[in-house]
Amino acid sequence: MADWLGPEGWQAVVLSLKVAFWATALSLPFGILVAHALARWRFPGRGVLNGLVHLPLILPPVVTGYLLLLVFGRQGAVGAWLHEVFGITLAFRWTGAALAAAIMGFPLMVRAIRLAIEAVDPGLESAAATLGAGPVRVFATVTLPLAAPGVVAGAILSFAKAIGEFGATITFVSNIPGQTQTLPSAIHALLQVPGGEAAAGRLVVIAILIAMAALMLSELVARRVARKVAGA
Repeated sequence: MADWLGPEGWQAVVLSLKVAFWATALSLPFGILVAHALARWRFPGRGVLNGLVHLPLILPPVVTGYLLLLVFGRQGAVGAWLHEVFGITLAFRWTGAALAAAIMGFPLMVRAIRLAIEAVDPGLESAAATLGAGPVRVFATVTLPLAAPGVVAGAILSFAKAIGEFGATITFVSNIPGQTQTLPSAIHALLQVPGGEAAAGRLVVIAILIAMAALMLSELVARRVARKVAGA
């Protein structure tokens, strides 16, 4: 496989999987919290929060990447603080690619989890509360287990989105082979080189296989979790 893809192609695949994994893992707790807030809570600014969550789906990805550069770049308000206090630099690093991928996949994650939480019977939550369970315990023991299929589906959809993210990533972290060059970036770079179509085609095949595997895994895991929840 390494010979078929070439060293840079293999690096791009590994980096894409690494970026997608961390983007999904780190954003999942926030996705669950935001989804639960939008599904169950009523508070001022709820519509604004919902709009901000879904904004990356509407904005051109390049705009999202540029905004990330303004905020998290070395000269940005948050980026400068992270660098001075913790020595963390996100722009033009693979960690920045993970941040960009997480933001682009966040709306898909939140929507899937929110729909799953809204499908949970509020009466079950109320019954648990009347038995003395606090809000956190009700969420952890009733809401979250029943919404687990949606959580799994949202996480895997976000992972698949992160694998294919290009516009925001290349704007925020550029396209540095071995450091920030993900699958889409590598495909784009190869298509700019005469004779690079064959290598780009091989990476396209890998990208399709990963995306299809993620979608199929999402369906499989969600069904198994749903059966376990139903049988519990």
